[in-house]
Amino acid sequence: MQSQRASPQMVDPTLAEMGKNLNEAMKMLEDGQMSAEEDRDTKKYTRKDIPGPLQGSGQNMVSILQLVQTLMNEDDDEESTSIRRIQNVGEQGHMALLGHSLAAYISVLDKDRLRKLTTRILSDTTLWLCRLFRYENGSAYYHEDDREGLLKVCRLVIHSRYEDYTTEGFNVLYNRQPVIYMSAASRPGLGQYLCNQLGLPLSCLCRVPCNTMFGSQHQMDVALLERLLKDDLQSGKLPLLLVANAGTPGAGHTDKLGRLKELCDQYNIWLHVEGVNLATLALGYVSASVLAATKCDSMTLTLGPWLGLPAVPAVTLYRHEDPSLSLAAGLTTSQPVEKLRALPLWLSLQYLGHNGIVERIKQASQLSQRLLENLKDVTSIRTSVEPDGSSPVVVFKFSYEGSGSGSTINLNTIERESDAVNQWLGEQLAALIPSCGVDIVELEDEGTCVRFNPLMTSAVLGTRTDDVDQLVECIKVKIPIIHNTLQLKEEFRLEVERIAGLSYVVDYSWAGLGVLRYEHVSEELDVSKREAELEKINVSLLKKLNELESDLSFSSGPEFGAEKNCIYIGMATEDLDVSELVETIAVMGREIEENSKLLENMTEVVRKGILEAEVQLQKANEERLLEEGVLRQIPLVGSVLNWLSPVQATPKGRAFNLTAGSLESTETTYMSKAQATEASPPSTPTLGHAKKYPGQKLFKRLSRNSDAMSETSSISHLEEVENLEAAATPEPQLCSPTEASTSSVESHSEESNGADVLDIKTVESESLR
Repeated sequence: MQSQRASPQMVDPTLAEMGKNLNEAMKMLEDGQMSAEEDRDTKKYTRKDIPGPLQGSGQNMVSILQLVQTLMNEDDDEESTSIRRIQNVGEQGHMALLGHSLAAYISVLDKDRLRKLTTRILSDTTLWLCRLFRYENGSAYYHEDDREGLLKVCRLVIHSRYEDYTTEGFNVLYNRQPVIYMSAASRPGLGQYLCNQLGLPLSCLCRVPCNTMFGSQHQMDVALLERLLKDDLQSGKLPLLLVANAGTPGAGHTDKLGRLKELCDQYNIWLHVEGVNLATLALGYVSASVLAATKCDSMTLTLGPWLGLPAVPAVTLYRHEDPSLSLAAGLTTSQPVEKLRALPLWLSLQYLGHNGIVERIKQASQLSQRLLENLKDVTSIRTSVEPDGSSPVVVFKFSYEGSGSGSTINLNTIERESDAVNQWLGEQLAALIPSCGVDIVELEDEGTCVRFNPLMTSAVLGTRTDDVDQLVECIKVKIPIIHNTLQLKEEFRLEVERIAGLSYVVDYSWAGLGVLRYEHVSEELDVSKREAELEKINVSLLKKLNELESDLSFSSGPEFGAEKNCIYIGMATEDLDVSELVETIAVMGREIEENSKLLENMTEVVRKGILEAEVQLQKANEERLLEEGVLRQIPLVGSVLNWLSPVQATPKGRAFNLTAGSLESTETTYMSKAQATEASPPSTPTLGHAKKYPGQKLFKRLSRNSDAMSETSSISHLEEVENLEAAATPEPQLCSPTEASTSSVESHSEESNGADVLDIKTVESESLR
């Protein structure tokens, strides 16, 4: 690959303007991406966020780019916890994006110039790729969907093996059914996609199991494949194509390609290979298992993620001697415009050069080897590595093997919750070290594992050696947390089962300390009301727990979890006081339930109290009328009489005790200018924590080295609650003067003493005319 340089005077003005516009557009979008984080909190929805009609006068380029920038940076879900991986678009990425703009510009050239240009682009790119990945005498098909190349290859093989397929169609397939073989470790949905696109029944698909006794458990069982081939031939079927893996989608293992190629040649079967390990063919040293892929009939390369190139097509390299069949299968085309698919890749390969391409792939392989070496020194981490070590994919998981013999951890619990623990570990690593691009993968035998695949992520995310070192340190920090949580799970279960009103919920999909539910609800309610009340109490309890100052996390669990109305408690540290945690949850639950019952009864109590107060106020007004006489009720006469002979009467109001639901006299209130303080029933028990010292959070065990702290904290949490229940708080009174003929009601709720006060205020009525 030769890089050609041209002076600015020799560049076409249109091409120069196109490159300038692209640079300006990319700079605007990238600058807007950085400022989006700052404006996210203060962002307000405007009219531009709402779809509207197409403007008649049109818009300029700056306005359109600003709209694109807004759509790129807007938040679909503010509470989403998913990690956004922003692609690192460098200059090589700009070259790929420029290719799409150039393709649109070149497509308007005259036919002769377009044909010559597209032929040159296609031949150059194909030659470079075949030499780079050691695939001699190959042709190339460029496609957007990475499965499309295999689909075209299947059509090519059908045309080759069924001579009358072009004229007879499905009739020739019916007489002798074709069979497509693929490994059980292949990516999900690939076989169904091929059958749907080819119009074949799913019976034409044969999944070959992986090894169970010898070799890697992610490699195709060659001996079993041979038996399947013999059985299909005896039943009158036609073995057509075999899809092998040079790097399985999950663990990154490579099938025995050399042995598979011999078997395919023996039974006249087309061998197609795909996988991330094919990228290592560009390196100076290639393992023998991957090098055998150069002898296959076709292979698919995904250069975009390998090299960090955005919007470049995937490439399927194949060998076939009949151009007419390749044209019939769609692998080649006579339309020059379709050949322009290779233009972004043509530009990017020239920009990177041979050394730049090899360096990127080599760096990704070195990152995986560094992580693999460092994980060997981490306890409780087990890696799933290919026997020959040729795969750049590192898969690891937490395993309890080799831990201390004196541990109280239940091994059955470990086995059942292993997937949940590794799910949590993978999510934590992805959130804390996003530049490494680790993800979670489900393997058939190992279960849930964490995967580091730098060939697919490092060029895009810009992963460096320091990021890998940080990843290892993060793993070392998370391992003790997992151990501590597992050790406290059994104690947590026993504490929950010991306390009435709490129920322990078994959920093996949760990696945290455990799951519980507050269920101390009256049995008199029917099922629907009980469920509604249960949900209300647990939601309020969860809200209060999250307001506490502690290192624990509380949540309602997975969005689509099987358990409802539960409180999920996250991972725990070594110094967690489980008994205090459970007791606190129980006390808070009872407090919320009692307050809820008080609020439910308040409506009926208030209604009866108002009716009784109105009756007594009416009687008081009648008595006042008899005592003062009718003349004092006449406006003018009453004023003169009140001036000549004032009435010295003490207001006689009523105090409404909301707790007792009764009316009481307020004469003492008006005489002493304050509400009377009488003994009241015990208040609702409130939450009382053990004495907390500066810097100490809730649910923490005190230091064993501090004698003074241990002496002062000898009183348990439940004893404090009993002391609070024995204390009595004054009952606030409610007052209303008797002179009022109309009244208004105001309710106040105070959480500090658990009492609710109802004030009945009255207004002096005018004298009767």
